Amino acid sequence: MKLKPMADNLLLKQTEAQETTASGIILASAKEKPAIYEVISAGPEVKEIAAGNKVVVGNYIGSDIKLDGVDYKFVKLEDVLAIVTD
Repeated sequence: MKLKPMADNLLLKQTEAQETTASGIILASAKEKPAIYEVISAGPEVKEIAAGNKVVVGNYIGSDIKLDGVDYKFVKLEDVLAIVTD
């Protein structure tokens, strides 16, 4: 089954939480959901963000959905706080 966002909605997939730092320190808060998501697809009105981009959204924003055992989140473009760049 495929999901296609409408209007200015984005379909996001949660990125994995980093559990250790580069120096090997274990992070106690790693079990908390990260605020960085990968964009799976964007609605036709979204021009600034494309599939594959990583974005920052609030922890309690959007609508959660589980499809084929994978957790996704639908958010509006206005709920995106930032685009993650290297």
